[in-house]
Amino acid sequence: MSAEPGRTRLLDALDRRAEQGRPAAFWLRDDDVVEPTDALHRFLNLAASHAIPVTLAVIPEETGIALEAYLAGREGVTVALHGWSHRNYAPATEKKQELGPHRPEALVLSELASGYSKLSALYPDLMLPMLVPPWNRIAPSLRTRLGSIGIECLSVFGPEKDRGIAELNTHVDVMDWHGTRGGRPQDVLFGEIAGRVETMGEGAAMGLLTHHLVHDEAVEHFLEALFSLTAGHPGCRWMSASDLLPSV
Repeated sequence: MSAEPGRTRLLDALDRRAEQGRPAAFWLRDDDVVEPTDALHRFLNLAASHAIPVTLAVIPEETGIALEAYLAGREGVTVALHGWSHRNYAPATEKKQELGPHRPEALVLSELASGYSKLSALYPDLMLPMLVPPWNRIAPSLRTRLGSIGIECLSVFGPEKDRGIAELNTHVDVMDWHGTRGGRPQDVLFGEIAGRVETMGEGAAMGLLTHHLVHDEAVEHFLEALFSLTAGHPGCRWMSASDLLPSV
């Protein structure tokens, strides 16, 4: 038996896709972007070295011209709205939420509209009509009102569902948030990606979720291994979210 069953399973799944002429679409979303950092630089350079497109979920309240200048001219990057402040308004008895039912909807929508306007002005050529809710949580009643501020797509974590707005989600998170708070075991991640590839239907994509600010060596080693395995494989196509949005 292989010492790396998850990696073997993913390769088998991609090989089958290649044989069938049905390459699996992959996309990459990185959360909590505010300003240029060494961590962001390493992450984007690693992705670029394998020609992997990246969608950066940017928190608009504190971001500004420093990030704009850093991203100027960088290929393969798109930007999505990541709430307004990434501030938690839920009580201690609930999971963290910025966009939950804890404040008036009109206020929440106003903040999101301000954030979308700010990022669109900073990144007119990179901005997607996509909202990435902080902590991947949003009040159900807000979903159907996002169109009023120009948001056409939602990106959370987990299988896409019919919830009143198009979704382009992430399905595998590299971080062990409830344990070590470092990178999850590499072969477990390979196995989860394989599971998504094996079960997703036509027009669907495998979304990988990263958080560059907290990546450790385990995450960086995994990303290098994943990109090396998949970027040139005929059974896989790493795609920009901008190319996947119309098919959601």
